[in-house]
Amino acid sequence: MTSSLPISLPIDTDRLILRRYLETDYDDLLKLQSNPEVARFLLYPPRTPEQVKEGLAGRLADVPLDTDGQALTLAVIERETGRHTGEVTLFINNVEHRTGEVGFVFHPEFHGRGYAAEASTELLRIGFEDLGWHRIIGRLDHRNTASAGLLKRLGMRQEAHFVRNEFLKGEWTDELVFAMLAEEWKAR
Repeated sequence: MTSSLPISLPIDTDRLILRRYLETDYDDLLKLQSNPEVARFLLYPPRTPEQVKEGLAGRLADVPLDTDGQALTLAVIERETGRHTGEVTLFINNVEHRTGEVGFVFHPEFHGRGYAAEASTELLRIGFEDLGWHRIIGRLDHRNTASAGLLKRLGMRQEAHFVRNEFLKGEWTDELVFAMLAEEWKAR
């Protein structure tokens, strides 16, 4: 299959490989998305095997990253062991305004190792350097202090705290928005 992606994959970092999902990643994706601890701060509850199959199909699809609403989700693999540690996603929010969003979800056993920062830094690089974006945001539930800390370590600044703006999983939740501009990326 030829890819129309404007970036070259896989991406190798010091400790990780960021690559497109494969059919054989189903079990790892199921383990990730069906875990209540993982889904705690996500927009969706723990997913069923059928929902994970649907999600994997979307991750396998070729995404040219040229239309509002598209997303590229990459599997994050620990180079030394070959283990699936989680995933990172780059969303296109607005092509005309050259804006996007980063997201990350990791297996709890890999928390605290700096893998999310290592992988997310690559997404910021892709967005700003490869795709020429002007602005990238990160959005999260305000109770997710670990992810907020990660966005700060990436050099993103908090721009907003929306009070009870989303009704998720039976309750109103606050949302934090962090952002970085292209010139901030260059100056970091």
